[in-house]
Amino acid sequence: MSTPNNSKVLCIQPEDDMLVALVDLASGEVVDWEGEIYLIQTPVPRKHKFARRSFAAGEVLKLYGVPVGKALSPIRRGEAVTTENLTHYAAEVEIGASEPYQWSPPWVADYSEQTFQGVVRSDGRVGTANYWLIFPLVFCENRNVEQLQRALEKSLGYGNDELTNFAQDLLGQSQGAASAPQRPFPQVDGVRMISHNGGCGGTRADARELCKVLSAYADHPNVAGVTVFSLGCQNAQISMFQEELKKLNPNFDKPCLIYEQQKWDGGEQAMMKQVLQDTLKELAKANEVVRQPVPLSHLKIGVKCGGSDGFSGISANPTMGYVSDMVVALGGSSVLAEFPELCGVEGNLIERCVHDDDKRRFLGLMREFEAKAEAVGTHFADNPSPGNIRDGLITDAMKSAGAAKKGGTSPIVSVLNYGQLMDKPGLSLLCTPGNDVESVTGMVASGANVVLFSTGLGTPTGNPIVPVLKIASNTKVATKLNELIDFDCGPVVDGQPIPEVAKALLNQVIDTASGRYQSKADRLAQHDFIFWRQDISL
Repeated sequence: MSTPNNSKVLCIQPEDDMLVALVDLASGEVVDWEGEIYLIQTPVPRKHKFARRSFAAGEVLKLYGVPVGKALSPIRRGEAVTTENLTHYAAEVEIGASEPYQWSPPWVADYSEQTFQGVVRSDGRVGTANYWLIFPLVFCENRNVEQLQRALEKSLGYGNDELTNFAQDLLGQSQGAASAPQRPFPQVDGVRMISHNGGCGGTRADARELCKVLSAYADHPNVAGVTVFSLGCQNAQISMFQEELKKLNPNFDKPCLIYEQQKWDGGEQAMMKQVLQDTLKELAKANEVVRQPVPLSHLKIGVKCGGSDGFSGISANPTMGYVSDMVVALGGSSVLAEFPELCGVEGNLIERCVHDDDKRRFLGLMREFEAKAEAVGTHFADNPSPGNIRDGLITDAMKSAGAAKKGGTSPIVSVLNYGQLMDKPGLSLLCTPGNDVESVTGMVASGANVVLFSTGLGTPTGNPIVPVLKIASNTKVATKLNELIDFDCGPVVDGQPIPEVAKALLNQVIDTASGRYQSKADRLAQHDFIFWRQDISL
C-alpha cells in the first residue's frame, strides 16, 4: 500500500471493492486512482469509502482484501458506502488442511545489538518500570487504597495536581510556587493503585477471576511489591488470592503486605498508620533496584486500538503491526487482543497459527464469545461505536480488517484466554472484549510490559503499572489532542513509508521501556483498571 502525495483517494489492496477518501469529496467531483477515473455520485466524507464499481443488492464487498459487508440496496460506482446501503458480513470459517505458514520477517539487523534499560527481577524477568502497587480484594476497601496512595504519592514526590493548584489560585488560596518534595526513593518510579467494583456480590467465578488478574499484576516484573487490603467477609478471600498467586508463580518472592480490616484491633486509623509504616520500609528496599541494559528480546508489547477512525487501519495499525513484527523478529513477544474486532479475519489468523490446537482454540473462543453475545440479544456486528461509524468504520468486519493490522504478519505461537500468561516469544492472540480498559487490563495481566494503543479520535486510556503509548492515525488528532497523543502516524497517510515510521515508533518504545520517556497517560495520571467479568462486554 502506498499513497501518492497528491492523491485524494487510496486503494488499500488491489482486489478491494472500495476506495478510501483522503479528503472530503463532493458530488460531481472527478478523482483519479492510478489512471482510473471515478465520478463521485454522492458526497464522500474524508476517511469514508466509495464503490469502485456498481453492486446489486446482496453482493458482498471487500476491503483490506477480505469481505466486510453485503449491499442492502444497489450501490452505484462512485457512490458513498454507508450504513444505509451496506450491512455487516463476515465469511464463514472452517479449519481445513493448509500449508505451513511462511513468514518473511522485517530487516532488524540495525537493532540486533541494541538494548534497553530494564528492571531485572530475581527470577530474570525484565520490567520496564519499578512500581509499588496497592489494591483491594473487594470494592469495600477502595477508600483505604486511595487514602494510602494519597499519603504516599504526595509525600514521596510523585504527585502533580495542577488542577488543585489552579483552583487555589482562583479562590485566592495560593501559597505561591511550592517546590515538589525531593523523592526519597528515586529508583521507585511511583506508587500506583488499583480500585475496582468486584470481589463480592457477584459469582464465586467472578471473584476467582479477579484474584487471578490481581495476582498477575502483583507478579508482573514492573511491580516491586504490593500492599493488599481485605475487608474479611467478601467472596475474594485472602486465601483465594494467595492460591492464585501460588499457581501463577510458586516461587513468588516479592514483598506482599496484606491487611484484613475486620480482624484489626484498634480501629481503621491505627491500621492505616501500621500499613503506612510497613509500606515505607519495603519501599526503601524497592529503591535498591537499578536499571541495566538488556536485549530487546525482553520487550513484550501489547497492541490495542480505541476511538478508531477510517485511517486507523491504513496508518497507525499497520505501523504498530510492523513494530510487532520487528519485536518478534528480535526474539521478543507481542499480543493481539479484542476478539470482537477480529470478526471477518479469522481465516487469515488461523492460517498463521503454528499449532493446530491453537487454530481450534481460537475458533472455539470466537464462537463461544459470539454465542454469549447472541444469547443476550446482541452480536459482534454491534461493535462499531457511533464515533467509529461517523469516521468511516461502518461494519464490524470493516473495523476488524483494519484492527487486525496491529498484529503484523508474524506467525501466531499461542492463543490465550483472558489473563493467561504469555509463556513463549512470538505473537499471541488473547481473548478480550474490545472495551479499551478491559482489554488493556487483560494484556498487562498476560505480561505485556509496553502497550501500543492506536486511536483516530483520541482517548486517554492508561494502566497502573505498564506505560500505554497513544498512537494517532492522523496528524489532526495528534495536534489537537497533543496532551493525550505520544506518536503521530499521520505521515503514513501522506505517503511516508510504513517501515520508516515504524522504526521511529520502535525507538520511542525503547526510550519508554528504558524510563527515558514518560507516556502521556502517565503524565496525566490516567491509570485505568477494569477486569473483564467474562459476561458480555463488546
